[in-house]
Amino acid sequence: MTQPPDLSRDPNALRVRKRPLPVTVTFATEDGICATLEGPVPFRRGDAILTGVQGEHWPVTRDRFESRYAPAQGQQMGQDGAYLKHPQTVLAQQLEAHLCVTLPAGGHLHGKPGDWLLQYAPDDYGIIADDIFRTTYAPVADPDPTSHPASPH
Repeated sequence: MTQPPDLSRDPNALRVRKRPLPVTVTFATEDGICATLEGPVPFRRGDAILTGVQGEHWPVTRDRFESRYAPAQGQQMGQDGAYLKHPQTVLAQQLEAHLCVTLPAGGHLHGKPGDWLLQYAPDDYGIIADDIFRTTYAPVADPDPTSHPASPH
């Protein structure tokens, strides 16, 4: 399996931020496998299962979810419903070849040419289909010099 490139070292990597689009979230009541567009990903009881703009699903571990998302419609954190991702600048690069990424919580994502590789932090990657990426992410026009994408928070 090929290690994804460190996009923080690539001057051609794009700096992007998730658009403020709500996602629908349900919290898993038992362990399972989520059929993402990029491959099956395991999840644990209590993890968040997100549904995106095109009906795509992906799991997020509970601790990661709570640090990266906020309720969008007045419900309490941990209740099923709509959530928004906190603004975070990440690095992105469109894939020119097939790539497999190992997820920190287990499982693998499989990208194909045209998909986008996202780097959230060192050794923390995601893969998103081109049409979903273009709908849900926007370039960061004037990067904040105090923020450093792909660094731990």
